[in-house]
Amino acid sequence: MERKLRDAGIVSLSTAVPPRVLTNADMERLFDTSDEWIRSRTGIRERHIADPEVACSDLATEAARKALERAHLAPDQVDLVIVATVTPDHYVPSAACLVQDRLGATRAAAFDLNAACPGFIYGVTVARQFVAAGTYDTVVVVGCEVLSRVADPQDRGTYVLFGDAAGAAVVRPVSPGRGILASVLGSDGSGAPHLIIPAGGSRRPASSETVEKREHYLRMNGPEVFRFAVRVMEESSLQVLERCGLNKEDIDLLVPHQANIRIIESARKRLGLPPEKVIVNVDRYGNTSSASIPIALEEALSQGRLHDGDLVVGVAFGAGLTWGSVAMRWGS
Repeated sequence: MERKLRDAGIVSLSTAVPPRVLTNADMERLFDTSDEWIRSRTGIRERHIADPEVACSDLATEAARKALERAHLAPDQVDLVIVATVTPDHYVPSAACLVQDRLGATRAAAFDLNAACPGFIYGVTVARQFVAAGTYDTVVVVGCEVLSRVADPQDRGTYVLFGDAAGAAVVRPVSPGRGILASVLGSDGSGAPHLIIPAGGSRRPASSETVEKREHYLRMNGPEVFRFAVRVMEESSLQVLERCGLNKEDIDLLVPHQANIRIIESARKRLGLPPEKVIVNVDRYGNTSSASIPIALEEALSQGRLHDGDLVVGVAFGAGLTWGSVAMRWGS
């Protein structure tokens, strides 16, 4: 007998942000740069940086625990933990397994998902499939990054961009017509060299040579990534709307990946949206990769900018090259 698919969506959100703040004034003491130079090119004023003893799973556990509390759920009700990250504590075990243990989610399966900055969108898309099919009832999805550990402190062009944070969502069955309506996921591996950490994997294992060449730090071809991002943010947003039978005029809130204010503004203008329909917080967090979408969503909710029944579109791009968008009818 064929089982009817259930509607699934986000029923709770929370974040975990390190208290330590690195401002542009601090950057001026590290590099030949200025607050004006950074803000005019990126829109960033400050970013949060994790203390040396804090790892990905620490932030992810904090965000996940608060999200469960807000959903009035106990850890033993969790069926699956997904951590979207490119900066796990270890290659093995997964950060998700560490989070599962620290939460006390003794019934839950767990795995990491590496899709770079669109990781949270990939994660909630995967979670939706499990919940819709009836395989699981409660999935915790966390986007978490400690990018300060992989940004090169000798490279002004990349180090000023990134911050550390985690954002968690609880995905469960929701009322008909609510929740995740559609997703668009994409990749183009031919662009891999444009945004890459060259060493540390099986291609170039850690050695004195790779350390000397600083190949364990992120390298980015900024102009190529910018051109890719501007194009794909618009295209992916329109594609996910089309899958829902909707158009850009139906958007109540656009939640773009918080990478660069110029990219966000380009996407907004291309989609013809007024500023009040776009959430922007890149100035206070920098680029937190997979954490940026849930942080922005939670902030929109806390500011009263997200209402029951609103059509929300989240869209992101990142290393891979990857991209993703999700359309949601807010509410449970």
